[in-house]
Amino acid sequence: MSLHEAMLYTRQDDGKVKCNLCARRCLINAGTSGFCSVRENKNGTLYSLNYSKTVSVGIDPISKKPLYHFNPGALVLSIAIAGCNFHCQFCDNWTISQEPKAPSSLFSPKEAIKAAQNAGCQGLSYTYTEPTIFMEYVYDTAKLAKQAGLFNTFVTNGYMTPEAVQIIAPYLDAVTVDFKGSADPDFYRTFMDVPNVNPIYETLKEFKLHNIHIELTNLVIPKTGDSSERIQTLAKWIKDYLGPNTPLHMLRFYPEYKMINTPATSVQEMEHAYLTAKNQDLNFVYIGNITDHPAENTICPNCDTPVIKRYGFEVTQWNLTQAMCCSVCGYSIPIKGKLWQNNQRFPYALF
Repeated sequence: MSLHEAMLYTRQDDGKVKCNLCARRCLINAGTSGFCSVRENKNGTLYSLNYSKTVSVGIDPISKKPLYHFNPGALVLSIAIAGCNFHCQFCDNWTISQEPKAPSSLFSPKEAIKAAQNAGCQGLSYTYTEPTIFMEYVYDTAKLAKQAGLFNTFVTNGYMTPEAVQIIAPYLDAVTVDFKGSADPDFYRTFMDVPNVNPIYETLKEFKLHNIHIELTNLVIPKTGDSSERIQTLAKWIKDYLGPNTPLHMLRFYPEYKMINTPATSVQEMEHAYLTAKNQDLNFVYIGNITDHPAENTICPNCDTPVIKRYGFEVTQWNLTQAMCCSVCGYSIPIKGKLWQNNQRFPYALF
């Protein structure tokens, strides 16, 4: 496949180019690439080196993203392309996110739509690596998905520019924005090579402005990324700027990549983190990566009825009316879309 010119960059007088896709806004010399290693300046033109080069394609339940309040039960075609604009020392997808030349297969936007339709998916998800740095492919695919009646979702670190959000917003229906270590700036600098967390908050505000459904995760890492004060600060920001009904998933850490010797977060630590966030008056806080925990369920904030029960990625009980109200007290639960009932229960890879 021929080189694909990148989106959102400006040429400089000295042959350099400035990439305006990710919040790093890399200034890239001729013949070199940006921080992500997949966008290269060739004679004053910025090119995407990874267009259509997928490293993972599979069918997932939407709850795996995790998206609990958006089309529950739906299936999505999950697509990943190598590269990332973070260098997380704990990344569980490091073989594809931190290896720009990971083995790949060409998978055109048209092929992606056909695969999603053939598999009975209701949407597509750009996930596992960072969709921001393969925006050109996402943009072309998402436009076709919309035309085909499919929805589009991002799983992202949120480190993008307002211009990037504005370009993709007309075709984007839902996002999961992943925080780590409760957005502690020192944690981001030390363990993720990210100089500033503020662009993530600005991205979230931009998503909200465009009426995109938002859910958040926060990876709780023992000792280095589990501060109760930081959890309180993050939860308060979510309530104040995104609203108390914004779902927040507290994710359990498991040893991986360069933090293989760090112990997994204990169940007790996870429950403490959960209660810390919940006590900031967020209505929908969840615990993730612990199967069959009561905090996987959606609880009515008014009467404490479990209105959606889950086991892992599966919806096992549905206690909502057609209008998405609690069947016991009538309280409105903010679910976007509808309940989908699919035959496939577990994720599987296409390639």
